[in-house]
Amino acid sequence: MANYDDEMSGYYDKLLRRNAGEPEFHQAVAEVLDSLKIVLQKDPHYNDYGLIERLCEPERQIIFRVPWVTDSGEVRVNRGFRVQFNSALGPYKGGLRFHPSVNLGIIKFLGFEQIFKNSLTGLPIGGGKGGSDFDPKGKSEQEIMRFCQSFMTELHRHIGEYRDVPAGDIGVGGREVGYLFGQYRRLSNEHESGVLTGKGLTWGGSLVRTEATGYGVVYITNEAMKHNGDSFDGAKVIVSGSGNVATYAIQKAQELGATVIGFSDSSGWVETPNGVNLELLREIKEVRRGRVDEYCKEAEGTFHSDGSIWDLSADVALPCATQNELDGDHAQKLVDNGVKYVAEGANMPSTADAIEVFRKSGTHFIPGKAANAGGVATSALEMQQNASRDSWSFDYTDERLKRIMENIFRNISDTAAEYDHEGDYVVGSNIAGFKKVADAMLAQGVI
Repeated sequence: MANYDDEMSGYYDKLLRRNAGEPEFHQAVAEVLDSLKIVLQKDPHYNDYGLIERLCEPERQIIFRVPWVTDSGEVRVNRGFRVQFNSALGPYKGGLRFHPSVNLGIIKFLGFEQIFKNSLTGLPIGGGKGGSDFDPKGKSEQEIMRFCQSFMTELHRHIGEYRDVPAGDIGVGGREVGYLFGQYRRLSNEHESGVLTGKGLTWGGSLVRTEATGYGVVYITNEAMKHNGDSFDGAKVIVSGSGNVATYAIQKAQELGATVIGFSDSSGWVETPNGVNLELLREIKEVRRGRVDEYCKEAEGTFHSDGSIWDLSADVALPCATQNELDGDHAQKLVDNGVKYVAEGANMPSTADAIEVFRKSGTHFIPGKAANAGGVATSALEMQQNASRDSWSFDYTDERLKRIMENIFRNISDTAAEYDHEGDYVVGSNIAGFKKVADAMLAQGVI
């Protein structure tokens, strides 16, 4: 039987040379290529027609200037990105991120992950991602509006209901989506509601979209726990972050009987041994746009400006903040403290070293491409409603989301077992996501 280690190493070395200075992208590709060695041993036809090399090369990378004017009349220039990575399954689908850390490598890493995440949902959507190094924090409403209008003035040439459907991500919430959609409508002279998701409920948005990623990560973790004879009821849970994903993961975990014993933001973390007052947390983060230390002034909790939230002892850890927030040392601390389940609510929050610790220790680890697919799944449900000019109830949409996340777990679990890696949800996610896209690419020829 052929050994594909050298071949995968050759693909990876070439990718490093062609994509220098993009460590997040390198990390995402390396993890997938490691799983594909297992696929090729059993199904060598997936190495035909340059399929893997084509999979790792975006179909289109768009970089553009975004000039805008401050309230004081100064001209500022940011950089905009849209990476349309793979459309074999359907129109490109993936969020826009506005954050100072954004660069081409990060957008490519997110877009590459999106291919497999979207594939796992079972819905007809391809993978893409975009954004800008613009920081909405500290900007006035008028400045944010002017930036969004300038950004969409270029982006509108490249997107469309049947071509590319962006959504929100870090720094892009309902306000920004509204300004972006308004400018798209102005430029296109059409009310093409299916061109963006995450819209307001009165003009094409979907119920559950705000909650979807946080609910989804809990739904899939709950399915994994049931599969292994465990339950959220009575479990202690750590949730990093305090944005949309973290907030709604906290809500759903506590609804299922868990006690969330900690949450965080970039200023520090809060220890909450008796659970989280979700109403207060939402008030601080969504209305006041404050920091988590304010929580401890009004509710039971201890704020820590140093140390790590991962030092807490818990049954379940849900990293929901940002990429590479959980390293190998943190992972070992979690394992030593008895964590049994880790599911990624953010995109690639665990480093490669951390993932290795979880896999070696037997911790049930569900990677982001499966665990946080609830957001894009509900975006695709919003696209369905827009296409049919329909609007679904919260409960109906939530039930659709729950079923999708349960199906994702069964798919990745069954796939891992099929390839003799039972319980390895990284392998299961990568292979299950890959095979659906790969089959479509092979059927459609070398394009």
